[in-house]
Amino acid sequence: MPRPSRSEDVPGLPARRAALRLLDAVLRRGDPLELALHGAGQGLPPADRALVHAIAAETLRHLPDLDALIDSATRQPLPHDAKARMVLRIALIQTIALGTAPHAAIATALPLVDGGPRKLVHGVFGTLTRANPTLPSPPTLPPEVAARWGSQWGAAMPLAAATAYALRPPVDLSLRDASETAHWAEQLGGRSFAPGHIRLPEGANIPDLPGFGEGAWWVQDIAASVPARLLGAGEGRRVLDLCAAPGGKTMQLAAAGWRVTAVDQSKKRLERLGENLGRTGLSAEVVQADLRAWAPDGPADAILLDAPCTATGIYRRHPDVLHRIGPRQIAELAELQAELLDRAAQWLTPGGTLIYATCSLEQAEGEEQVARFLSAHPDFAPLPANAAELPEGIAPTAQGWVRTLPETLANEGGTDGFFVARLVRSTKV
Repeated sequence: MPRPSRSEDVPGLPARRAALRLLDAVLRRGDPLELALHGAGQGLPPADRALVHAIAAETLRHLPDLDALIDSATRQPLPHDAKARMVLRIALIQTIALGTAPHAAIATALPLVDGGPRKLVHGVFGTLTRANPTLPSPPTLPPEVAARWGSQWGAAMPLAAATAYALRPPVDLSLRDASETAHWAEQLGGRSFAPGHIRLPEGANIPDLPGFGEGAWWVQDIAASVPARLLGAGEGRRVLDLCAAPGGKTMQLAAAGWRVTAVDQSKKRLERLGENLGRTGLSAEVVQADLRAWAPDGPADAILLDAPCTATGIYRRHPDVLHRIGPRQIAELAELQAELLDRAAQWLTPGGTLIYATCSLEQAEGEEQVARFLSAHPDFAPLPANAAELPEGIAPTAQGWVRTLPETLANEGGTDGFFVARLVRSTKV
């Protein structure tokens, strides 16, 4: 069993230590992966930080299947939070999914359990790698997630979600000028599902593409473009874009002729919004504020509330949400969404339009949230979306909402999970 005299001399060990810290932050503390990466990877060069992210993200994507492998090679199951199990997950995902040679993976794994069960880790890893293990495709969803989604959407939905989980999410662009859709589709070699949209071919390097430097477009999943689409042309009217950063919807609204006030609580995310506005040459009033304490200086003609949510709809890009989010988090965020909806409703002019959206696959944050709002606000009524307003392959529900699921656009690469409702305030307020 290899045991270097100085573990810190093992090449690549700092990145593996950082990956171990990152996974602990996600699985034990419930921190978002992207947020925890900043602390876990501090001091590492960019290439090592990218490796840390890849190890952690792929471990989370395949966690149930990695654990099944580990359990098949031990007499008694290791505790779920045991360091030995975590180190074995890291070593196995490198070997099976990331192309790391077994000897290199175990050399950086054993120092992580110094003072612990090195012999166990070495033995289990050797037993498994000698058998040339593979991971199933599609990956297995966490059982509690599959059960929750199946109860909400039917038995076929978890399989569709797992199938989508195995695929690299496509890259969609929103255009500053929708009239140039055909031009940019040709320039970028992409496909358009709606005016102002391009889906790029796989492998495109975003900053090197034509139009990036001059701000002709920005990256935005096609489902995320739907809320602003449902507001149509602004014609100089005022819109509040609430929880606006990093600014995809703000830019859509500004490009459509709205006079935008973009509000968000995060200073860092608003800096990105400002950079995006600068690159595209679009303008908006930007406000850093907590919506629970802030109020506009006057009513708005329209409001777009992209509410804080569990983000389970973007699980393909952020696999940590499947391990961090459960009934408690869903209930807490649904309570916050209700508070923000009730507050935003007061800021709308009579006859104005309110768009409510979440990138969630939980009905408590979508359909149930809007049903609660409408029962509490008789001065609001649904304004159903129609097919002509929506991108190809995305259809309104029977109630007139927009709900994208894992099977939406499945043959074209899929899309994020989203819920969007359009509501209108009565003119008699």
